[in-house]
Amino acid sequence: MMTIFLGLGSNKGDRKKNILKAIKLLKKSGQKVLRLSELRETKPYGYKKQKKFLNAVAKLKTKLLPSELLELCKKIEKKIGRTKSFRWGPREIDVDILFYGKKVIKNKKLTIPHSDLHNRNFILIPLVEIAPNFVHPVLKKQVSEMYSTIQGEK
Repeated sequence: MMTIFLGLGSNKGDRKKNILKAIKLLKKSGQKVLRLSELRETKPYGYKKQKKFLNAVAKLKTKLLPSELLELCKKIEKKIGRTKSFRWGPREIDVDILFYGKKVIKNKKLTIPHSDLHNRNFILIPLVEIAPNFVHPVLKKQVSEMYSTIQGEK
């Protein structure tokens, strides 16, 4: 089984319910949830003229291949009611693969580690909470170091 980290976010509908339903659906599909960060309200990233998000990061164990995990994440988003929108627009749920063990994958459908996670407080803060010593396989920095760096730039 592979240790993975998923980022979860919602700013439409019952945000907390959407995130907790995504976790429930992950468990129901056979994924083992090891830890879930606190749910945190955050300002929107990218497109600013929308409601605040509720965000969390989950640490899980999976038997799924990365492509299968991506497919599962998309199915969960659809089941919770996510509809097509514009980039960084409002959404019922967003389930992103942040890390898949130490694997590095870059193709048309999938980029792991998530390409911009090291610049996003709404990912780094919950990641620091549940996995401060996890090392980014490309940047070769611990999550806590990435968080310290982004804090120093403000």
